[in-house]
Amino acid sequence: MVSKIAKRTPTKSLRPRHHSRRKKTPIKNATASAASVVVASINKSIYTCHRRLIKIFTKLARVATPTKKLKTTPRKKGYQILDKLPADPPEARRSLFNDKNTLPPLIPPHKKKTVFLDLDETLVHSTPNFPPEKYDFVVRPIIDGQKVEFFVLKRPFVDEFLSFLSRDFEIVIFTAGIEEYASLVVDKLDWRNLISHRLYRSSCREIDGKFVKDLSGVGRELDKAVILDDNPNSYRLQPENAIPIKPFVDDLGDEELKGLIGFFEGADSVEDMRDAVKVYVAGLDWQIVEGI
Repeated sequence: MVSKIAKRTPTKSLRPRHHSRRKKTPIKNATASAASVVVASINKSIYTCHRRLIKIFTKLARVATPTKKLKTTPRKKGYQILDKLPADPPEARRSLFNDKNTLPPLIPPHKKKTVFLDLDETLVHSTPNFPPEKYDFVVRPIIDGQKVEFFVLKRPFVDEFLSFLSRDFEIVIFTAGIEEYASLVVDKLDWRNLISHRLYRSSCREIDGKFVKDLSGVGRELDKAVILDDNPNSYRLQPENAIPIKPFVDDLGDEELKGLIGFFEGADSVEDMRDAVKVYVAGLDWQIVEGI
């Protein structure tokens, strides 16, 4: 009897096979190096962009007049006044004004009085970078080499106000804003060429870190001049020439400028504009007082 011989299948060896590690080729090394360079470049770009954004927003904060918290007294009309005018010695004042900024003589000669108008929060309100719900036009000044976008909302009745003033008064924009920004806003605002002159931050005085508009150095007689401004620090040197006005942001029902048309209509015949301002600040109607 022939016995069947079972064929055994060879079993796989349990011993691990040793594979020789392949060395990285120069091409792979170059690829890894290039990837590192790209990542480093991206990180550097992000850092640079971050720094530029910080720089832009820092500059934006300096465009408008820097103000500190004021001690104010509630007023019926909503504007602010300084309770006390601090006495600043002449040596403490740093003048930014020079002879080149002195206004030329009045032209035409029949306009005997000058109205200095603040810009931001008095005639318009500007919002940087992000468009608000309401705005009238956009300006894009170059500030420190960077283009910045401002969305500008005009105060209600500003067109009518400027049109009325231009008949009998010389209109001068006097703003503490920088010229790169403010000049573009005035260009858009004064589309009828009603404004005679413009004075910017370089025409201000700096007192205690605040920009002050000194009317005594602009070439106009103080009894023939008034300034309209929402910031009481701006006219701290000549408060008797100042017409205060509440700041404008986005209230489309605002009628401050409309009410001032009546004031200027009566004050046109006044010899000393400071007398008219005194009556206005007291809350009286100049036309009624004049008739008494």
